[in-house]
Amino acid sequence: MSTPTVAASNPAASFYASLGARSLGFALRLSQSVAPAAATRLALRLFFTPMPLKLAARRRPLPAGWQVEHWPFEQGAMAVYRRVPKEGEGERPTVLLVHGWAGSAQQMLTLADVLHADGFAPVMLDFPAHGRSAGWRATLPQFVRALWAASARLGPLHGVVAHSLGALATAHAAANGLPVQRLALLAASPPPSLFLQWFARSLSLGDSLPQRMGAVIERVEGVPLVRFDPGWLGPRLQQPTLFVHDEDDRVSPLAVGQRLAQAVPGSTLVTTRTLGHRRVLADAAVAQAVTAHLRAGRDGAERPNGSEM
Repeated sequence: MSTPTVAASNPAASFYASLGARSLGFALRLSQSVAPAAATRLALRLFFTPMPLKLAARRRPLPAGWQVEHWPFEQGAMAVYRRVPKEGEGERPTVLLVHGWAGSAQQMLTLADVLHADGFAPVMLDFPAHGRSAGWRATLPQFVRALWAASARLGPLHGVVAHSLGALATAHAAANGLPVQRLALLAASPPPSLFLQWFARSLSLGDSLPQRMGAVIERVEGVPLVRFDPGWLGPRLQQPTLFVHDEDDRVSPLAVGQRLAQAVPGSTLVTTRTLGHRRVLADAAVAQAVTAHLRAGRDGAERPNGSEM
């Protein structure tokens, strides 16, 4: 399947619609011809900064029944949310829930509460530079490292439920041996090579800048970006994997999810309608499908076939 294209709109445009981002885009266009290296560094700073900034997520009160912990991670700490333990609950299978770019752990709250009611131990994670976690900039490889750090603290995971860029990071971590039994990947993000193009296009920066940015990312992070592409990930994902993607997703078009699901042998793709990119996280039918998928691994039941909602 060929790389999906976007005709009418740029899926990255919503991330860079603020006046500040547009002003930086103007500065980048001016500097590219006279100082391409400096322009590349400036573009990467913008690209690695979640927009909008996470101030609101830091002030958001904790939901009832949850507590937050801060685990050391790299040069800061990352926030982790767990249910307040109740006497006599007993041991439960652990499910890690992670958000996407410019999101926060509390976006996963509906899914986490449903999983808890079904007998799982949900743990929600704020990625670096998101929510209550430290930092102001983050990268996709750093998301992957955060998943490994969480697994080291939590032990082998029964499942990971992940959204958007978190879903892509989860697929990469699992393809490289993350100890997890089952995956539920919601509105999975396009690979970095494609999103870099969308980023440059959203700020009218031309075609050469994404190539320079990608080369710097690979050199600094030590991870070839091709290893986030469906063709590399698919054959290496051995876990039973559920994909959920909405037909009206304007941030990560349905073709992105279809391509990744087709690359993963034995995976299930559930398509939804009218939910877009983020409302899938609060939809009751999606929560039911995710819970059933994870329960199948716990109880030995059959996984659902691909379907529409």
